[in-house]
Amino acid sequence: MKPDAISAMFDHIAPKYDFLNRLLSLRRDVYWRREMVRVLEIPAGGAVLDVACGTGDVMIEVMRREPDVRVYGIDISKKMLHIGYQKAGAANPGARAAFFAADALHLPFPADSMHAITIAFGIRNIQDRSGALENFREILKAGGTLAVLELNTPSQGLLRSLYLLYFQKILPGIGGLFSKNTGAYQYLPASVLNFPPPEVFATQMRDAGFRDIAWKSLSAGIATLYVGQKSNEA
Repeated sequence: MKPDAISAMFDHIAPKYDFLNRLLSLRRDVYWRREMVRVLEIPAGGAVLDVACGTGDVMIEVMRREPDVRVYGIDISKKMLHIGYQKAGAANPGARAAFFAADALHLPFPADSMHAITIAFGIRNIQDRSGALENFREILKAGGTLAVLELNTPSQGLLRSLYLLYFQKILPGIGGLFSKNTGAYQYLPASVLNFPPPEVFATQMRDAGFRDIAWKSLSAGIATLYVGQKSNEA
């Protein structure tokens, strides 16, 4: 799906996005984001960029754990950004958070400016994934961390069968009912099923210049957390 179509889709579902994330994941999305933020090592006064920040959940979690850091969020959906700005202000009025309408291929930040970059449930929507990863590496400081959280498909057995039944048949109906956009919740399972397995994506991270790459399966393989570092010699 092209970026303009993705932006329009997320603009349309923005008002129900948080509600449906909690409902359709049985609130596991909250746990997954916390696991991602937990692995970050951010110095006092450091800077974190959340790519495809949506309504700001990752940013709010970063501010909750590290109240003295500077947090930046970018997204291509302006309606998502508006909701995120309101949520962040309500959650922590004194926090240093800023939101920008931008995408992963055109980052509005200088090289070597971030201590950590996060992206939750967004990397699969980027057509030029290798280009995005290279951009992330460019703006990370030496030794900085990239954390990627993405939905995954359980590999085999009864769990996979049940998951696919829910993901392809039940989830689109529930999502479409509440969001009034069935297409968005048909796109979701299709994009997840087309995302490469963990070892392949880890190789893409390595090819983009990251080291010490590791991944962790969450909730029996429904989500995967990837972590990599920019070399200290970069």
